[in-house]
Amino acid sequence: MDTRTIDHLEIYVEDAEKAADELAGLFGFSVAGQGGPETGLTDRRSVLLRQHDITLVVTAALTPAHRAGEYVRRHGAGVAVVGLAVDDAAAAFTEAVRLGAEPAAAPVVLDRDGDRVTFASVRGFGDVEHCLVSRNRANGLFAPGQIEETGEPASTTGLLQTIDHLAVCVPAGTLTDTIRWYQQVFGWEQTFKERIVVGSQAMDSKVVQSSSRGVTLTIIEPDTTRAPGQIDAFVRDNAGPGVQHVAFLTGDIAASVRDCTGRGVRFLGTPAEYYAALPERLGDVGVPVTTLRNLNILADRDYDGVMLQIFTESRHDRRTLFYELIERRGARTFGSNNIKALYEAIERRREADRAS
Repeated sequence: MDTRTIDHLEIYVEDAEKAADELAGLFGFSVAGQGGPETGLTDRRSVLLRQHDITLVVTAALTPAHRAGEYVRRHGAGVAVVGLAVDDAAAAFTEAVRLGAEPAAAPVVLDRDGDRVTFASVRGFGDVEHCLVSRNRANGLFAPGQIEETGEPASTTGLLQTIDHLAVCVPAGTLTDTIRWYQQVFGWEQTFKERIVVGSQAMDSKVVQSSSRGVTLTIIEPDTTRAPGQIDAFVRDNAGPGVQHVAFLTGDIAASVRDCTGRGVRFLGTPAEYYAALPERLGDVGVPVTTLRNLNILADRDYDGVMLQIFTESRHDRRTLFYELIERRGARTFGSNNIKALYEAIERRREADRAS
């Protein structure tokens, strides 16, 4: 099965219009359409957001018939559907089920005004589903007849380009089986693994990618033989596995951080000592250290180049889901040397929450 890229992410929330307005305001997404009872979606309200190659669908249940209601009650708002672009969604669904995936929704074809889209879903990790999507036109309607789009897709504005990767937290002892499932069902490859120790805490992570490298999941489990930390907290507060953060790729991270900060996004801080050691550790990364320090941007280098990244504070009621901005200047990895800094920053945020 050739899973080319992430077609879309669907985020389940309590109030779709409010949550979509917040994402648009904070990150510069354009509201590109909406669906609900007026378009035949009697059980839900969905708002379509776009920015370059990023498509988000923000959905709230209107009746108990739609699973978004139960999802939000159990997990809080979060990424509940990861859409995967494939050549033939119906065939991919049949193959995935044959290889061991549990079906969630049989193939359905939406056809209007020359746009033909097929959706079919299988269950992924926890309560997150994978929606297999095939389209006859790359820039056609997202869901013909279900979401009424407003004018031309506003996909050429904004500083965020595409979804670089998703970070997924899973319960201890399930990492290996989760990776094996993606290898078996989708034919993805494990391309990276590491163990991270921060003080008395530790976690293990592995990366799986589609053969196209257009879909990347970083999957993390806590080490329960060590002191509990943020991965344990995520699994506990999310009531199981889920998407911890979504990484948006940008071509200019400094400009993106300034823009998002001006819109009200709050990013995690980084200790000054991190930047004092940066020139000796990495050399020239193409952005002045003073700029990185002032904007709290992290930097790392691998054999292929430099990577710059920054993480938002979580606005989630449970302090679970958050976002990352990432700029790649050749680098293909995920900032191994920065994970400790991120881990420590989130721990400081958790301590501050407990003290308030």
